Amino acid sequence: MTTTPSTTTTILVTGGTGNLGGLVVTRLRAAGHDVRVLSRRSPDHPVDLRDGSGLDAAMAGAEVVVHCASSPRGGDDVAARHLIEAARRAGTVKNIVYISIVGVDVVPLGYYTVKHRVEQMLLESGLGVTILRTTQFHDLVAGVVDQVAKVPAPLPVPVPKGVRVQPIDVAEVADRMAELAVPAAAGRVADMGGPEVHGLADLARAHLAATGRRRRVVEIPLAGRAYAAFRRGGHLAPAHAVGHTPFAAHRP
Repeated sequence: MTTTPSTTTTILVTGGTGNLGGLVVTRLRAAGHDVRVLSRRSPDHPVDLRDGSGLDAAMAGAEVVVHCASSPRGGDDVAARHLIEAARRAGTVKNIVYISIVGVDVVPLGYYTVKHRVEQMLLESGLGVTILRTTQFHDLVAGVVDQVAKVPAPLPVPVPKGVRVQPIDVAEVADRMAELAVPAAAGRVADMGGPEVHGLADLARAHLAATGRRRRVVEIPLAGRAYAAFRRGGHLAPAHAVGHTPFAAHRP
């Protein structure tokens, strides 16, 4: 049973129509908060953060911003700059809660590098900030396997050799983000990792079998610094295996 909080907070959720953001919105509204949903497809606040137009109206009076919007195609740093500037102009924002990724500071992958840059921008903004890093979501791992499995049979499904993953349930991350969406900023909080670390090849085989695809999986060595960092486990958080739902319980 959900109870209404003693104090209702006005919270802006960026990427609020997305996979994680939508779950965060549901949890915050169930707790009785005044939640504004911002995304390019939002009927209430249709804002493209890379442009920033309309952001001031969405931000006005907000005490907390939960920043879930992100794009692997780039532009997260531009979006963060617009968000920070709008929060300063609003003058009411006490906490920007940002979802990041374990390993952004050690894995030299373009998307990770930009996410780390956003962390630094937020920490240096002078605003109240809370940063949560997590390992990869279940559906991201499943999506990667689905993508490489598009090679036509009978060709084997290729995955990077020697890479391990620690997938976490997005619903559990949403629970934690909702907990952090309070006016008191907490800085960099403890990382969240999934309950188990597995070889990517093993999870690929399990996912393919669970979805009725009888395919052979082969591990392929790759080149590059990012691949080397993944092989070293820079994206893993075995000391923070706080997730409860294993990948085997994930249903596409």
